[in-house]
Amino acid sequence: MSKIERQAAVEALTATLSGSATLYVTDFSGLNVRHMTEFRRRLRAVGAHYVVVKNTLAMRALAAGNITALDRDLFKGPIGIVLAGPDPLGAAKVIGEFAKAHEKPSVKAGLMAGHRVEPAYVKRLGELPSREVLLGQFAGALNGLLYQVVGALEALRDKRLAEGS
Repeated sequence: MSKIERQAAVEALTATLSGSATLYVTDFSGLNVRHMTEFRRRLRAVGAHYVVVKNTLAMRALAAGNITALDRDLFKGPIGIVLAGPDPLGAAKVIGEFAKAHEKPSVKAGLMAGHRVEPAYVKRLGELPSREVLLGQFAGALNGLLYQVVGALEALRDKRLAEGS
């Protein structure tokens, strides 16, 4: 790769990384081409992208994009960057589900809104239920509270009726 090609690659990667509010740095060693293709397909389904890049180019792109939250020690060995897109939870879910099935990729760190997050945080994000399930749980909790209030009011009415008779 010539110097001009490297510079163009760094500029393109800088623009891509700067345009993504959430990204996850992963170690994909041990994944074969078939699994890597399946992983990328699943990420695309939730609006995320997976970029495999040379470590030196990634470090240069992060420096050029003024992204200082990720350390140089993350960029050792084969790494890939998940650009989470509009739904950081969806990408975290895909990573978690795929890692359960294939034991890879492993998350080294994440970057959310300019702040570094640890792999355990990304794993926890992936374990959260979907928005629809959370809304259902919330509605169920409200419904339960309403039933308790109605039950208390009926008990109060019954008590007053018994006292008044």
